[in-house]
Amino acid sequence: MTTDSHTHRLSTLCVHAGTYRDQATGGACSPIFTSTAYAVPNPADENLYPRCFNTPNQQVINRKLAALERGESAIVFGSGMAAISTFLLAHLKAGEHAIFQNDLYGGSMQLIGQELPRLGVQVSWGANVAEFAAAVRPETRLIYVESPSNPLLHCVDLAALAALGKRHGVLTVIDNTFATPINQNPIALGIDAVIHSATKYLNGHSDVNAGVVVASAETVNRVLASAVSFGGMLDANACSQLERGLKTLALRVQRHNENAGRLARFLAAHPAVARVNYPGLPEHPDHAIAARQMRGFGGMLSFELHQPKQVDRLLSRLRLVMPALSLGGVESLICVPSRSSHRTMTPAERQRAGISDGLLRVSVGIEDADDLLADFAAALSME
Repeated sequence: MTTDSHTHRLSTLCVHAGTYRDQATGGACSPIFTSTAYAVPNPADENLYPRCFNTPNQQVINRKLAALERGESAIVFGSGMAAISTFLLAHLKAGEHAIFQNDLYGGSMQLIGQELPRLGVQVSWGANVAEFAAAVRPETRLIYVESPSNPLLHCVDLAALAALGKRHGVLTVIDNTFATPINQNPIALGIDAVIHSATKYLNGHSDVNAGVVVASAETVNRVLASAVSFGGMLDANACSQLERGLKTLALRVQRHNENAGRLARFLAAHPAVARVNYPGLPEHPDHAIAARQMRGFGGMLSFELHQPKQVDRLLSRLRLVMPALSLGGVESLICVPSRSSHRTMTPAERQRAGISDGLLRVSVGIEDADDLLADFAAALSME
């Protein structure tokens, strides 16, 4: 197996970190270990079993993501929600309190709003570090954010959040899916734990569901203790596909950044568009925060039309950009969050989160940017 070095740059780590070097063949790629039964004792001196999150293909992903996020340890899951729910349930119990950003991914909002209170966990919401600080109580155990957030692309000052957490002895956690470790490394800014829906940019090809947690060895071991009981592991073949996707992550994210920046500027100047949410735009309310803590502004944006009733017309006129759920793949996708990622929320909850019925979210792919602009220009045309 390779020896990972945190001195290597991100593009190099994408390719080389974590690779399992097969001594028998010397192959450049990690072999796929499909076994669910392993001899005891064995050369690794471990009780290997997929549900224990310790098989060779799982460990490849763990090492690679720990290196990319500059963390001590990592654990890969069968979905982003498996990673999120296992992390929260491993750290929260009845009578304790947690603070959450008020515009998270809809699946996270449903978990937090429905499941945590049912288990006796107290929940508070906030939009920024000042509001999180005001919500801290003696029984507060963690603060959980997304930055940039889904789907409004709000950004939280991560260094200030980390300082708040350390001041109160509260764990700070971020869903870093939109940013990816190429654009943002929260652990380097003092955040305690990073979560990804690896289904999105980390895999990047819309063909694997996965999630990952990166943190200190102590924190990951605590998550692992619950994960073994909950059983949300990722199988060997999916791990292999995810490893292959990660090797091109840096290249893909560079193109996502470039294309999204161009599309955001195009939409912001279009007379049919009322508002564009993209942290790379100087007029974005959190642009200064994003510029301070991100190396690139990402491939996600959202926008609203002056005439929200034209949403369906726009969707029907797109020819290259696909109306579809999910995000982070090589192809450009568009969706209406109120009908998709946030559909399980009540209208009042969506209003609180700033999710209007006319909001459109775009996952900007790696196609030629001129073709993407032409597709939107034709779809937005009143002709």
